Amino acid sequence: MTLRRHDERPNVVVILSDDQGPWAMRCAGNGELETPNLDRLAATGMRFDRFFCTSPVCSPARASLLTGRIPSCHGIHDWLAAGNTIAKYEPARNGEFIDFLAGQPAYTDALAKAGYACGLSGKWHLGDCHRPRDGFVFWDAHAKGGGPYYRAPMVRHGEVYEEPNYVTDVITMNALRFLEQRKSHSQPFYLSVHYTSPHSPWDRENHPKMLFDQYHDGCPFTSTPDLMPAPDWVRHRSIPVDDAGSRRQKLSGYYAAITAMDTNIGKIIDWLEENNMRESTLVVFTSDNGMCMGHHGLWGKGNASFPLNMFEESVRVPFLASHPGVIQAGVVNTDLLSQYDFSSTLLEYVGISTSSDPRSPGRSFCQLLKGGHRDPHEHLVVFDEYGPVRMVRTTEWKYVHRYPYGPNELYHLTNDPAETENRVNDAATRPVLREMRERLYEWFVIYSDPDRAGATEPVTGRGQTGLCGRRAGGEDVFIPF
Repeated sequence: MTLRRHDERPNVVVILSDDQGPWAMRCAGNGELETPNLDRLAATGMRFDRFFCTSPVCSPARASLLTGRIPSCHGIHDWLAAGNTIAKYEPARNGEFIDFLAGQPAYTDALAKAGYACGLSGKWHLGDCHRPRDGFVFWDAHAKGGGPYYRAPMVRHGEVYEEPNYVTDVITMNALRFLEQRKSHSQPFYLSVHYTSPHSPWDRENHPKMLFDQYHDGCPFTSTPDLMPAPDWVRHRSIPVDDAGSRRQKLSGYYAAITAMDTNIGKIIDWLEENNMRESTLVVFTSDNGMCMGHHGLWGKGNASFPLNMFEESVRVPFLASHPGVIQAGVVNTDLLSQYDFSSTLLEYVGISTSSDPRSPGRSFCQLLKGGHRDPHEHLVVFDEYGPVRMVRTTEWKYVHRYPYGPNELYHLTNDPAETENRVNDAATRPVLREMRERLYEWFVIYSDPDRAGATEPVTGRGQTGLCGRRAGGEDVFIPF
């Protein structure tokens, strides 16, 4: 491992939201949402308009961000319903702690080895939340993956407590506490600020009354589809919304959660500016997965439907990167990029050279951040998966393959960006279909671990309770319907 000079390494703050589509920011064109601080990051840096999660559900996507590996390699295929905390909060596995990423590389490992002080404030949801991952010197975690915004289960010093205050404010307060601890040190720092916002619940009781009422009473919500029917292949909707009152309530809570989070992000940016660290700190904002809020008649992400879906709103995520004086301000990039590219990008950006991971498909886009270019052949295709559902997407086409049950889908995104016409059975598209299938198959052969691959796993979107594949010892670890 080689480093640049110690005093040249920037600090890093990675802010991760939970269930936010790229459409849910004013800087991306949503004039109904108040997000002045996300807009501030976009104005002082780069906004990536076609950035994709590796899986449209939280835990697999978060594992891929951290490791650069796909779910069929790291083995997390659904949100983790057990293994995170004690029995009171997760009775499914009687409180057993599971380190789902044991023995797998993470970019934080490389940062810590290179001298970074690493901290986490907020959601982990990759297994054992009670013990910090190696390399972290600060660990104030959410005990689960979501839940109430008031009385949220939080972990401090290995013990769970219920936080009476609004959890978005608390995650920020803890993040600022870490920053205060580090400002007198010459050692560079890395900070993960992982909000549960804007994940459900979205009722009035879970969010600041003023913000909820502001949207509920004054927003027409023309920025999302109005009670659109779901596709005819959908057999189950995880959140059925069929009336105007329920739609208005859920959108009010969702928008209020985002604006409350945005206010807190502003506090972090302000702290960096007030302490003369803005120019020495890379700030990244992204989300674990996208979100349908009425799009395609669905409410949720990949598991908003069964069969699981790969709609653009589910698989695309916001991605903002701001570092004044290094990243050009106000740039919008439209390359196809993925969460599996993030780990290698971040390490190159801070000047850490490591040997490439043959199990990771990730390719650094650091040069894009610094005003250069990537080989155009490297970012024409992205891949996605959710258990036995796999996707390959080019700039023009998207193909979705569902292994055990179908249906398969093929969309010509140039002419049909809303994904309304499935052309998988169209004779005119057979050459495209053949090429997309071959690409999908070959890519997963290269980057999957046969012991952890998701193609044959019975993933339903209702949660994962243990290690999958051969490590499961024959136990069914995916919650059935």
